Amino acid sequence: MNPLSRLLVLSLALLCGACVSLSGTQRNRAASIAHAARSQVIDCNAADACAQASALRALGDRAQAESTAQAPRHYALILDRGQDALLARLNLIRSARSRIDLQTYIFDTDDSARLVLDELLAAARRGVQVRLLIDQLSAIPDLRILAALSGAHKDLQIRIYNPSFGKAKLNYFDYAGSVLCCFRRFNQRMHTKLILIDDAVGITGGRNYQDDYYDWDAEYNFRDRDVLVAGPAAREMAANFEAFWSARRSVPVERLNDVGRKLLKEGVPSMPPADFLRPDRVAAISAEASDDERVRERLVQPAMAVGMVKYVADLPQKHRRERPDGAAPAVPELKALIDGAQAEVLIQTPYLVMSDAAQDLFRALHQRKPPPQVIVSTNSLAATDNAVVYSMSFKYKRRYLREFGFRIYEYKPFPEDAPVDYAALMPDGPPLAVKDEDGFRGPSGSLGPSSGSTDAKNRRDMRERRGARGTTRRLQRTESRPSFLSSGAATRLLPLKRAGVRLGLHAKSMVIDNRIGVIGTHNFDPRSENYNTESAVIIDDPAFAQALAASIRHDIAPENSWVIAPRAKPPVLSGLDYSLGKVSEALPLFDLWPWRYATSYEFKPGPDCPVPVAANDPAFHRCYQAVGDFPEVNVGPKWLYTRLLTAFGAGLVPIL
Repeated sequence: MNPLSRLLVLSLALLCGACVSLSGTQRNRAASIAHAARSQVIDCNAADACAQASALRALGDRAQAESTAQAPRHYALILDRGQDALLARLNLIRSARSRIDLQTYIFDTDDSARLVLDELLAAARRGVQVRLLIDQLSAIPDLRILAALSGAHKDLQIRIYNPSFGKAKLNYFDYAGSVLCCFRRFNQRMHTKLILIDDAVGITGGRNYQDDYYDWDAEYNFRDRDVLVAGPAAREMAANFEAFWSARRSVPVERLNDVGRKLLKEGVPSMPPADFLRPDRVAAISAEASDDERVRERLVQPAMAVGMVKYVADLPQKHRRERPDGAAPAVPELKALIDGAQAEVLIQTPYLVMSDAAQDLFRALHQRKPPPQVIVSTNSLAATDNAVVYSMSFKYKRRYLREFGFRIYEYKPFPEDAPVDYAALMPDGPPLAVKDEDGFRGPSGSLGPSSGSTDAKNRRDMRERRGARGTTRRLQRTESRPSFLSSGAATRLLPLKRAGVRLGLHAKSMVIDNRIGVIGTHNFDPRSENYNTESAVIIDDPAFAQALAASIRHDIAPENSWVIAPRAKPPVLSGLDYSLGKVSEALPLFDLWPWRYATSYEFKPGPDCPVPVAANDPAFHRCYQAVGDFPEVNVGPKWLYTRLLTAFGAGLVPIL
């Protein structure tokens, strides 16, 4: 965009913003309309607000009773399955006795999000204080719903974090103007995710409020992870939430320009009726959330008794230039854990892009004698929701393998054994298979196709069956929204060689020496370090750490991930090829060397290869078959797109 075009877009954005801005008097009037409309009726007079009895909520009371100042007691539960993560939230909301605090980056209006929203409203009506804080970029996109919530009940409050142009919902000109006039502030997002019940039980991790985080989307779902913590650490969560709720950038929704204008024009509208895409599925999980036996079996019995739990979370002051020491504690805490590793660092992150400081950390770690083993689980291009970010990971694979000693595993879009409720996701079973020209196919019962032929009739049948299931809508799925490269075509899922409901890794976890487990929102990337606020739970407990490690190792098993490893050396000029590739990678621009150092491999078991081996094992190239740089992707123009970003996109690393 040339300077004149930038000036024109900025002028239009500022002009549009001025046109819709409300005066202080108008904002006060809009707020008065919302406050006056709020129901004062409490449906329950009981001291516990008629809370549903819950063995899951009782873990918080038990942990508090068993704790002392010197020896805290907690219960921790790894939430690997989307259905369980949603079930836990619903059950805890119904069991709340006094307060619910919910903080999130994305809150949609689809089935899972609307179900949670209705439960929050029901809790407020029975006397529970409910506070909902959402980042602006991914806040509820329906102004009618926001206006209705602003005047729904006296015990329900909703605020929007860091609203550009004082609005809840941005248009293209708002995005453009924000990027051009105030790029840093626009990129400073609240990525912290937390739901906290009665300051006693909290859940944090990767999941937002959208169907694809709970295995409910018919096109693409995130393989994600949360952790539920019951016990004294919940008070740390409460203090951190309070800091965000009271921050200047957290604005009551009724005081925003677009919501306020709607209130001034129409008053408080009625809440739109829920129009569930799959009402049967909604009804089923709603019933389960009140089934104490089911909750005990799926959520309470697997919970682990642990001792010390630390909630490490950035404060909103991270977004101030003059931030005080300690305002952004998440990054140094996580780096200290990595730096203290003796034997192994196991990391799971959807976006393998590192800041200079992180690269220095891992380079130094690899230079130790002996160095700790670093194992990384991340997305393949076929599985990722963000091809822009993947292109940077692709660019630096030689560095990751050679200089940092990483063992990298990239998640497949159709993993054979994922923690997914297939019946809820695909009630009619997996789609018909189409074996591609390279012979790839998924196993029976997987998210991808299982068997079939390539004739035209089967292709038509498969498309019709897939269309009959339907997708919820075309989502902007990437969590790197604040840039021009993360809108439009750049955020659409890449075309694959096969049809099917695919998965993409979204979990953010780490295990140090099989002793310390970390689950949170931090992607271990430059955005998380410099722009977003993040949170993480750190549990120093061998049993918990080993359970978390087992979950990650399951994701990197051959049936679920490809291995990234150096190519077999060419018979001639291998040294020259390596040197030219290294020089090309180091260039900020023009990284166009076509032969890359590493590629993707698939394990091929056999009599001589009974179990997987490491990439540095002499048997590796006998037991693994190269499947190309971008396996499963119907490359076409996307190959060129990814290579161009690799060549020219190094400057984007700080914001990816």
